[in-house]
Order: sequence, then structure tokens, then C-alpha cells
Amino acid sequence: MTEEQPAPGLRVVRGTANEEELAALIAVVTDAYEREAADAVAEEPSVSAWQRTQRPMRKPLRRDIPWGRFSG
Repeated sequence: MTEEQPAPGLRVVRGTANEEELAALIAVVTDAYEREAADAVAEEPSVSAWQRTQRPMRKPLRRDIPWGRFSG
């Protein structure tokens, strides 16, 4: 663990667990976490050359600003 992240904790709230049972629980949870972390890969968004060269869309018109000679 790094200095910024606290170490994860484990608390038994019901019953009494011996050292072997706690070790088995930690091993199972650690294995499940490592598998999930290995499978969790975010797809990187692909940007085509066409999208890269396009000008961004213009900003929407401001309807609160009057226009023309007859605005007031």
C-alpha cells in the first residue's frame, strides 16, 4: 500500500473465526479482486482522421440578445 491509501481492514461482526478461516477468506477475496481487476479493461476511444480534422460545431445562438433595428 502507498502512504496515501490506508490499508484495507477486515472485521468479523458475527461468530468467531480462527486464523485459518480468516486466511482462507482473505485468499478467496484477494483472488476474486485480482481476477476482476485483470478483466476490467476500459476500451480506449478511437478517433478517426476525419473526426480529428473537423471543425467543432458552432456555439448555439443567444436568444436573449435582440437583433436588428426593431429590437427596442
